[in-house]
Amino acid sequence: MAAPLRLLQGLTSCVWCGRRSLSSASSTSSAAIRRTFLRYFEQLHGHRHVPSSSVRPRGDPSLLFVNAGMNQFKPIFLGTADPRSEMAQYRRVVNSQKCVRAGGKHNDLEDVGRDVYHHTFFEMLGNWSFGDYFKVEACAMAWELLTHGYEIPADRLYVTYFRGDPELGLAADEETKEIWLSLGVPPSRILPFGLKENFWEMGDTGPCGPCTEIHYDHIGGRNAAPLVNQDSPEVVEIWNLVFMQYNRESDGCLRPLPQCHVDTGMGLERLVTILQGQRSNYATDLFAPVLKAIERGSQAPPYQGRLGAEDSHHVDMAYRVVADHIRTLSVCIADGVYPGTSGAELVLRRILRRAVRFSSEVLRAPPGLLSSLVPTVVEILGDAYPELEREKSQIMRILNESEEAFLVSLQRGRHIIERTIQQGGANLTFPVGVSWSLYRNLGFPLDLIGLMLEERGLCLDTEALDRLAVEEAEKKVRNQQADGAPARVHLDVHSLAELQHRGVPRTNDSPKYNYRLGADGRYVFTPCQATVLTLYRDQSLVSAVDRGERCAAILDRTCYYAEQGGQSCDVGYFVRDGEQDVLFPVESVHVAGGYVVHEITAAEPLRVGDRLLLYLDEGQRLACMVKHTATHLLNFALRQVLGEGTAQRGSHVTAERLRFDVGVTGPVSGVQLQEVEKLLQELIAQDLEIDTAHIPLSDAKCIRGLRTVDEVDRTPSNALLHCIVGEVTDRSRRRVGRCPDSMSEPLLISAHPPYKLQVSSCYKDYYSQDGGMLGVVALQQFESRRLVAAPHCMIRHRRQ
Repeated sequence: MAAPLRLLQGLTSCVWCGRRSLSSASSTSSAAIRRTFLRYFEQLHGHRHVPSSSVRPRGDPSLLFVNAGMNQFKPIFLGTADPRSEMAQYRRVVNSQKCVRAGGKHNDLEDVGRDVYHHTFFEMLGNWSFGDYFKVEACAMAWELLTHGYEIPADRLYVTYFRGDPELGLAADEETKEIWLSLGVPPSRILPFGLKENFWEMGDTGPCGPCTEIHYDHIGGRNAAPLVNQDSPEVVEIWNLVFMQYNRESDGCLRPLPQCHVDTGMGLERLVTILQGQRSNYATDLFAPVLKAIERGSQAPPYQGRLGAEDSHHVDMAYRVVADHIRTLSVCIADGVYPGTSGAELVLRRILRRAVRFSSEVLRAPPGLLSSLVPTVVEILGDAYPELEREKSQIMRILNESEEAFLVSLQRGRHIIERTIQQGGANLTFPVGVSWSLYRNLGFPLDLIGLMLEERGLCLDTEALDRLAVEEAEKKVRNQQADGAPARVHLDVHSLAELQHRGVPRTNDSPKYNYRLGADGRYVFTPCQATVLTLYRDQSLVSAVDRGERCAAILDRTCYYAEQGGQSCDVGYFVRDGEQDVLFPVESVHVAGGYVVHEITAAEPLRVGDRLLLYLDEGQRLACMVKHTATHLLNFALRQVLGEGTAQRGSHVTAERLRFDVGVTGPVSGVQLQEVEKLLQELIAQDLEIDTAHIPLSDAKCIRGLRTVDEVDRTPSNALLHCIVGEVTDRSRRRVGRCPDSMSEPLLISAHPPYKLQVSSCYKDYYSQDGGMLGVVALQQFESRRLVAAPHCMIRHRRQ
């Protein structure tokens, strides 16, 4: 086998400048360290640099925030990436991913400030192989970069590997051990560990496998093996190399993956600490400028780096909390996550309020300190993440407004706590009812209440609060499950691989665009002829199903629109050719790996090869089409009235209603909503057509003001561009569509059907909720000049 690390000849000094000068101040800067990592894999080993995704997860309800570099590549690991998409072409990838660990399973929030290495926001350096190289190359690249690229002494490094698990029938990863030995690592520095330390899993089910970790000893000149994986600040993990070779099934067993992958992650903050010769992350150039800015903007003494009892007044802890949290707040707001009342927004509000409390009460800083720190954060991180520079003024404005609002609540909360303590006498446990009220009604994070009580010698009844939190979470789950909807049938990674191995063609879904306007002014949807290619039941591909069995049918072609892009799927039924009296209702439709999955309950036995006729529920399709068009009209109208700072944050289109979430820069008045209504009515009254053009996605992205779809795992290389009548040109000035003067921006780029319906007549109501305005717009739809009654369409807006 060829040496895995044979260096390319003629490489310019930009990649390996670090081999000669990493000890200099310029080459050990965090920016240079990040750049060296990326260039090493790009230029020496043919990796593709994929920019960091937003910290807001895309299409993954299991996460509040992106918390690992692999999150954006889940569709590859699960085999669900559309084969026509850009992501499906990835083989070797490198990037630096923005990550947030606060809330959910991975939550470092309450540890931040108490030590010098926990953070809510961090950068994860990573390299990936998707079915390309595996253990030998991954280990060799990592060792070469650390010991030669960054010139970390090899005698400071220790490696771990998976020792196996007899109960699961997993043998020790002796292959990885032998690889490290071949690279010159002494046997005494190659350490075996179990499932907890050296077996990585994506979740309760899904891809998983053994991992090998590289640890660094800050002291050196000793045998530090006993300190590895012992939570010692002197010996820390710096790089984790995961070898995905199994899939955890729903019954708990492990099956080998059809294709093995490599997923590695190295925290930039820890690496910078090592290369800059520090013991604390806060002493590096990622944090030190922020700490200096805090000192200038507050009345606190200089930061001393004290911990625990030595930091008797929590001043240094407050420095660390504010420095960490302002980075998180800046990155999240730049990515469109704003302090709010649920989900990730609620967690961000907790972070903001924790920072405000430490800033105002411990550091005695005047209002506005947090926003004053944003330019420093942008200076440090802006080159790597340009969105920070673009959104700088927006970040500062949101922080100022949010801080001002919370300072009022903080004052009220402080009075409530003091009054409760005075009334409670010598009781050392604070009343749980008051704590819960502060949390639920005033938005006080529970850990913040605990800190305020700790300073007064009191404690929280954490067990009782945990019970209340669990009860509330269970109530939400019960409410969400009240509709009794059946569980979705998901193709697993093995079945997707088997379909590809068999050569089963991806579903041709172009017939979903085949409809026309009839002579009577009604839309005509022609039934689609299709053949059953395979059936899926109980996590297996089968050739036949019996009456009454719930299954998924994969056909050679379909006229059904699958759930995607915030729009619900088509429903309807199909019949076997020649058997019009037996209906197979289609309950749900979604896409996995380019295959359109039709979920059905078989009315009669169904077999591979059966010829079918597919019929849409035309009323549902028409209702979704109208509301989709209305979504883009609303987007345009809101931006015209409220300004260019207005940004769509999401939408949900169903047959019953549409919901439109929009971020705004300030309060929305009733007068402004009336202006939106008026503009919508004017656009509707023009009875404009919708023009469609099929152009390369690369050209479409160059059109001014275009709203693009950020779904690299599902977006094909070509896209349909839809706009209201007028002129639209691409970067070569070639005409690709039409748009009126008043609507000079196209409204949509996607692979959605070309909608031909208009929206007619709207009215609205609005009311106050949580200190903001919630606009509710009811739309009546217009189909060939025939008014059809329609339910409400809700516009939810958040102040930015």
